[in-house]
Amino acid sequence: MTPPAPETPDAAPTLGDIFLAFAKIGLTSFGGGLSGWMMREFVIRRAWITEDEFLSGLALAQSFPGVTVVNLSIWIGFRLRGGAGAAVGALGIVVPPMAVAIALAAAFSRVRDSHGLHIVLAGVAAAAVGLSLQTGIRAARRSARQAVPLLVMTATFCALFLARLPLLWVVGTMAPLSIGIAWLRLRAAEAQG
Repeated sequence: MTPPAPETPDAAPTLGDIFLAFAKIGLTSFGGGLSGWMMREFVIRRAWITEDEFLSGLALAQSFPGVTVVNLSIWIGFRLRGGAGAAVGALGIVVPPMAVAIALAAAFSRVRDSHGLHIVLAGVAAAAVGLSLQTGIRAARRSARQAVPLLVMTATFCALFLARLPLLWVVGTMAPLSIGIAWLRLRAAEAQG
């Protein structure tokens, strides 16, 4: 399986570009919200993929086991440059921030009781929640274009947030249901066309 060809030969970034873009995101994103940073970098700033492609990749990345942003970096890298792009994307998002995290963990052990540090970290976490919320709202707007996806999204939200049902049970039920509905809709569209 190969990624779709870019519209122009110059449109595909180099492997080095991909690594540096993911390394930048990994090194400049604090407290979470990485998918929001990734959307800004790859969709808005660099225009390497479309918003629909990004949101489809995000949905796919969230449905696989493991860390969502690593899964998403693999998907984006693959979309841009195939298997080598997937490997470089994963390495770029993981290795540079991991090296910094190890160094900071050693330094943090010396200042862990600092009240000012905890205030700064709380502020960074609030900004990360805002980024995640922005990405979530964009994804919800995309899903809410039709009644059935809106119902699935609403049912999932209610089951998790209001009823506080276990995540694995909700995802284990709603994901196959949503996939089945999408498959039936595709078959119906193929039958009409």
